[in-house]
Amino acid sequence: MWSLQLPALALVLLVALQGLGSQAWWAVLLAAAGLIAAVLSAVHHAEVVAHRVGEPFGTLVLALAVTVIEVALIVSLMLAGGASASALARDTVFAAVMIVCNGVVGLCLLVGGIRHGVLAFRVEGTSPSLAVLAALCTLTLVLPVFTTSTPGPTFSGPQLAFAGVVSLALYGVFVFVQTVRHRDYFLPADAQDLADASAHAEPPSAAVAWVALSLLMVCLVGVVGLAKTLAPSLEAGVSALGAPQSLVGVLVALLVLLPETWAAVRAAAHNRLQTSLNLAIGSALASIGLTIPAVAVLSLFYPHPLVLGLDASAIVMLVLTFMVGTLTLGRGRATVLQGAVHLVLFAVFLFLAVFP
Repeated sequence: MWSLQLPALALVLLVALQGLGSQAWWAVLLAAAGLIAAVLSAVHHAEVVAHRVGEPFGTLVLALAVTVIEVALIVSLMLAGGASASALARDTVFAAVMIVCNGVVGLCLLVGGIRHGVLAFRVEGTSPSLAVLAALCTLTLVLPVFTTSTPGPTFSGPQLAFAGVVSLALYGVFVFVQTVRHRDYFLPADAQDLADASAHAEPPSAAVAWVALSLLMVCLVGVVGLAKTLAPSLEAGVSALGAPQSLVGVLVALLVLLPETWAAVRAAAHNRLQTSLNLAIGSALASIGLTIPAVAVLSLFYPHPLVLGLDASAIVMLVLTFMVGTLTLGRGRATVLQGAVHLVLFAVFLFLAVFP
């Protein structure tokens, strides 16, 4: 019953708080409570859907659902924010990549390594996924710094359109490979792990799965909406600390990625690291693969140039993240040491977000 009641509670809180603002302490507490409830319920319903459709479709459902709503939130905030929101898409995508590749992956490796020692996964699935992510990040977040058609870290109209088409095409090929052509590359690494992953209750009926999918979407709307409601309080707190306003985007991204993070860590704790990596890397790919085409279309109606290029320190962190990620995901085995390294990189990212 709780999985049916919490989505409704999150939506009721979201509607009730719209006209009340989020500066009052009790409103902030209510929004935070609703956010936690929505996250817990979203993970539950995502697991129901995943149990029905199997891997890797289950992780793809949650990643796509969160990303579609996240993209809609980015577009709406950019249209409402004017020139001050020109770098919002860049900041959000970069934050999502760093959170996923260092924070989520590091936490999964640390939790799973503490409980199970050595964790196994399929290199055939993780390495190509990381290669696609590195290519997308470089083409859309680094290359604008070095192009000369427009001043500043921006793309010209044709360049942005081409980047959007390339991003969507690469993500489409990735989904095809993950779900059709080489689906076995994204299944658990060992036969015993595959048997353990399947050793649950009977899969739910199609009707139950459709209900769970609908409730999952409701929960994700609640997660994004309540995160947006908390944004003014986060912004006030950031201003009080004297930190850069870009930190607000990082905090909102952390809130929006809570369902995926919780689901990935739970899978790692149960020795299903392949499922965790599918969800983590798939989320980052969905974020950049869908956001860039969306902002490319938005640029037709947006009167201000879109800032996509990263600054020098962010580029260094991005390169370091992919170097370490290549070493971590290139052998098919991982321990707590790799998890600690990624979490240190994540801590550096958060530190630089506060003290650039």
